[in-house]
Amino acid sequence: MKKRALTIRIVTLVAILVALSVAGQSLLAGHRSARPGVVGDPGPSLVPAAQAQGNGVELTVYNQDIALVRDTRSFELERGVNEVRFSDVASQIDPTSVHFRSLTDPEGTTVLEQNYEYDIVGSQKLLQKYVDQEIELVTEDGSEFRGTLLSGANDIILQDADGGVTVIRLDQVRQFNFPALPEGLITRPTLVWLLDAGQSGDQDVEVTYITNGINWRADYVVQLNEDDTALDLNGWITLDNRSGATYTDAKLKLVAGDVNVVRQAKAERMMMEEAVPTAAPPAPAVQEREFFEYHLYDVQRPVTVRDNQTKQIEFTSAADVPAEKFFVYDGAPGLGFYGYAVTDPGYGSYSNPDVNIYLQIENEEENGLGIPLPAGRVRVYKADVDGSLQFVGEDQIDHTPKDETVRLLLGNAFDIVGERRQTDFQQLGRDVIEESFEITLRNHKDQDVEVRVVEHLFRWSEWEIVQESAEHTKLDQGTVEWRLEVPADGEVTLTYTVRYEF
Repeated sequence: MKKRALTIRIVTLVAILVALSVAGQSLLAGHRSARPGVVGDPGPSLVPAAQAQGNGVELTVYNQDIALVRDTRSFELERGVNEVRFSDVASQIDPTSVHFRSLTDPEGTTVLEQNYEYDIVGSQKLLQKYVDQEIELVTEDGSEFRGTLLSGANDIILQDADGGVTVIRLDQVRQFNFPALPEGLITRPTLVWLLDAGQSGDQDVEVTYITNGINWRADYVVQLNEDDTALDLNGWITLDNRSGATYTDAKLKLVAGDVNVVRQAKAERMMMEEAVPTAAPPAPAVQEREFFEYHLYDVQRPVTVRDNQTKQIEFTSAADVPAEKFFVYDGAPGLGFYGYAVTDPGYGSYSNPDVNIYLQIENEEENGLGIPLPAGRVRVYKADVDGSLQFVGEDQIDHTPKDETVRLLLGNAFDIVGERRQTDFQQLGRDVIEESFEITLRNHKDQDVEVRVVEHLFRWSEWEIVQESAEHTKLDQGTVEWRLEVPADGEVTLTYTVRYEF
């Protein structure tokens, strides 16, 4: 009877010990799971940690090397104080522009603290963190070294247990072995919030921020017809992402215009994009609309924009657009009236031989265009006799509204040459100067051409052309133009005299 009672007591004691052991392990596991599960956690914490999961990205890119990112993600919160970690944000983020908003419980979720952690792990970072600590390394020849790291700035300096010091060149090291990842280092740039949640459960949040390193421009491809009187045009959005993040299946918008940005406080200025309504279907691949005092191009399908990637998307096209090719001779480019009198006889008497080739189109609806054209590069091609396209020139255009003129400088004419020569300079009085020029155009083509001769009247603002061999047109306060017909394989000479009164 006593033996049976003793057996019962032993079994009971064992059961109690097992229960205490399980309870202790569960309590310890609970404390561990409450810590943020992120490499490089700065230390123990009982604050619940939530790692956000991505739901969708909206990306608005401005052609000033900045973009507005709106990232929606979901995570699980516990009631009370929580730590939320947002990884995979752009490494060029402006941390002062970040805005956090709970979509599920905006009234009950409060941001107590916001941090941007960017101390990214790397070999140099690890070497800095492990100074005065023991590491192991293997060199290219297979030799192994172990000791206390004294320096890793240039060469690796190790001290072994006996006090000996070994210096190893950094480029000779094949492998480092560190005992653990030091505190404070992370593997990816991360936004961290300390939140006070009024309820437990899943929540959707929206994070908006500005990043540098994303830019876009327009690139246009033009094909001229055989006689240079019409062209086909294709416009492409060229997006360059060097922000340090990839945006997967993003809703992409692009803003064309010169947005004023104060770099220290640009977030508020960019938030205006929030109020843009969504266009009703059906829609083209890229839909353009007015937005504030700019123009916005809305890509109508999800787009993945990878880090260090250049992506092109066609946004417009037009066929058989009327075009005009013409020649301009500016014999003294760069001259102009800058607010003071110029009385030096030799100034401005030089001669430029080049005759420029221009191509001009009217951005009008009746010509098949009539759309806002964002700033960008225009490349012009023309078919050769065998049908293959040849490059004939390119130029940069500024933002061009509809019903405005697009003028492209393509290059210099090979067979047309200009010559400008000062023929006379007279000081008629203390306040009066007369100056004469002779301009000769030589055409070595087998067809007649018209050349527009441009002259800059630079000596003073008050001037009068008192003699000319052809009638001029005044373009502005200090610029005049003559349009001259130059015969095939021939030449023509223009003479004029201008009087300045100071």
